[in-house]
Amino acid sequence: MIDINLLRRDLDGVVAQLQRRKNPQPFLDVPRYSALEAERKQIQTATEQLQARRNATSKTIGQMKGKGEDTSALMAEVSGIAEQMKSGGDRLEQIQAELQLMLMSIPNLPQAGVPDGADESGNVEVRRWGTPATFATPPKDHVDLGAALGMEFDTGALLSGSRFTFLRGPAARLHRALAQMMLDTHTQEHGYTECYTPYIVNREILEGTGQLPKFKEDMFWVLRGGDAQQAEQYLIGTSEVTLTNTVRERILEAAALPIKLTAHSPCFRSEAGSAGRDTRGMIRQHQFDKVEMVQVVQPEHSDAALEAMVGHAEAILQKLELPYRVVALSTGDMGFGASKTYDLEVWIPAQNTYREISSCSNCDAFQARRMQARFRNAEAGKPGKPEFVHTLNGSGLAVGRALVAVLENHQQPDGSIHVPLALRPYLGGQETLGG
Repeated sequence: MIDINLLRRDLDGVVAQLQRRKNPQPFLDVPRYSALEAERKQIQTATEQLQARRNATSKTIGQMKGKGEDTSALMAEVSGIAEQMKSGGDRLEQIQAELQLMLMSIPNLPQAGVPDGADESGNVEVRRWGTPATFATPPKDHVDLGAALGMEFDTGALLSGSRFTFLRGPAARLHRALAQMMLDTHTQEHGYTECYTPYIVNREILEGTGQLPKFKEDMFWVLRGGDAQQAEQYLIGTSEVTLTNTVRERILEAAALPIKLTAHSPCFRSEAGSAGRDTRGMIRQHQFDKVEMVQVVQPEHSDAALEAMVGHAEAILQKLELPYRVVALSTGDMGFGASKTYDLEVWIPAQNTYREISSCSNCDAFQARRMQARFRNAEAGKPGKPEFVHTLNGSGLAVGRALVAVLENHQQPDGSIHVPLALRPYLGGQETLGG
């Protein structure tokens, strides 16, 4: 959530920043906001005047009572003032609620260095690593390669419908090995603390990280025991939600920062609006696994933390010997809560293109303001005024897409799969799979 004081100080500047995301900007109804702000100021001024008038009248009443004089007229006046103040207060609550709803629907403002663009066509490639392999014959895709290893799309569809996959035997073991290698790398080499989180969360938790209210249709909703009156709950779309919210409504000490957390979890997304896209295989699923990285840092350290986090995700791809590229997302392609984002795209031979496997974002204070997550910025040994932390998140990596990339990039002419050196300890020392 952006700072409402920024809107009040520089409405035109905020609108200009929102237009960098999409022009004309659809996020803020400027006339409605301006009308509400004008009414808010008018009510607050009137309330202050009424308060002063009531205080003065009450003082006069006290003086008159001391003299034994009739105060009934002034008492009636005070009662009328109280009614006006209550009416103004009720209306002010309505205005504040509408303004809050407006704020919850405004995306984060892009940093100055983010490339401008209407969509992914405006993204800028930063660097590449590795050289895509050449094949004597057209490379097989992971669907064909995975069939011999226990990748069962028909079983997944039988159990749960389209966009679900059942893994058996070697495929399931490879999936587990990838997640374990990622967790070990992040905890042992990158300094993250491993966590296990709930997969079902309350509405306010998703509001804290920005998934609600905007992306409700992308979520799987939970109805427990058929009780339609229960509190809203949802399956998580990423453990970013749970990891980041561990600091909600807290005031941290500066010495406790940075906080670096990682977790392996399933992720559930309805993929609303993706009909017809990536219907073959495991690229786009309703349920997939991801190893997530989250950092909570002091504001002046968040830019450097983003660069480090990208490096942490890159390290996994390099261990898996997978060619990839790093892309800076344009203003029109960034996520709702991000002020700056890098995507890591891994080479997928059967598609002859790079596909996203990690997205690393700096959210600045956007999520922290929604969560009320702050820290004391102590100076000269004295407790400082609480400030909002900065939060960052990144995939390290999407496990299913990593499995896809390993199968396709490391396929051999005999149909076997070369196992990258770093992954072999997690597969009992196996050098190949299948074949």
